[in-house]
Amino acid sequence: MKRWRIGLLGLAVSLLAIYFVVRQVDVAALETALTQARYVYILPTVLFLLIGLLTRAMRWRGLLSGGLPFWRTFSIMNVAYLVNGVLPLRIGEVARMYLANRAQPPVPIFKTASTIILERLLDLLAVVVMLLLALAGGPVPDELRTAASVSAVLALIGFGILILIARQRNTAQRILNMLISWIPLERVKAASSRLSAWLDHFLDGLQPLTGLKPLLSALGWTAVSWGFSALAGYILMFTFYPQGSWSATFLYIAAAAFAIAVPAVPGNLGPYELSILLALGAMGYGEPGSTAAAFAVLVHGLNLAVHATTGAIGFIQEGITLEQLSQGVREMRQKGTEKQDDSSRETDDLSGKSDDQ
Repeated sequence: MKRWRIGLLGLAVSLLAIYFVVRQVDVAALETALTQARYVYILPTVLFLLIGLLTRAMRWRGLLSGGLPFWRTFSIMNVAYLVNGVLPLRIGEVARMYLANRAQPPVPIFKTASTIILERLLDLLAVVVMLLLALAGGPVPDELRTAASVSAVLALIGFGILILIARQRNTAQRILNMLISWIPLERVKAASSRLSAWLDHFLDGLQPLTGLKPLLSALGWTAVSWGFSALAGYILMFTFYPQGSWSATFLYIAAAAFAIAVPAVPGNLGPYELSILLALGAMGYGEPGSTAAAFAVLVHGLNLAVHATTGAIGFIQEGITLEQLSQGVREMRQKGTEKQDDSSRETDDLSGKSDDQ
């Protein structure tokens, strides 16, 4: 029921966003914009988007401490991006944990999970920097100023917490043991060794935060990957506009990044386009609305096409279908549930023996 409610909410949000986008469109003006567009700029845009994906794979491999070969890292990451585009609830991240765990040697699930969390914080920092650059280059709505401030604070707090946890492994384990002792559930206490192992794997994924060199490497690859994304976005503006704007590019990319977090239909259809439309309008590129709407659709379409292509190649490289991947993820979750049930049965058996004695 919860998934259905989220799905209905996403559908409503997407339909409302599409309605606002369509209101900006004049059919005749849209036709003119499409016929006069300079599509030659799509080629370098796609090239830089691909390079950006390669650098993101380099970053993730570094966060995994080299636990996967580069091309395996690249294919798994692309599969996850594709799954995130076609399925709701960020299922692609769960798929990434499953695929990394089936590698040889396997990457522990909780280690992959911690690297994904670290990735998200790094990306959030990058988006905040882009918003700050946009603020410095032109007028930005108060809502985006507030979003930039709140995001910056959250990202810094998140990084601070992760750095503290990563550098205090023994303290983290002691806190976990203390929490287990406080929880009045025998099944949790019976699984204490497993929880401790999971925490160790999670902390392994935070290792880049414990040293200056790996931390700078992660920050460097984040800057490079987002730099290529910004370059691709800037070049793409010349498809519909006589000149581009770095401030507008930073703003619409940052706005689209925030829009991805909004509940919507798979592919984030609607909110993604509307966020770009609003960002362009704030920077003086909103008129005519049909041109801005066409540009927003092109940006989204190109990103979806790139992720669909690289994701399909990733599925081939991994030798797995979407159905097999879904089945594997379900089995992974089922095994976790069975382990918890086994721990509960073991606790009940011990309790029964104690009563007999």
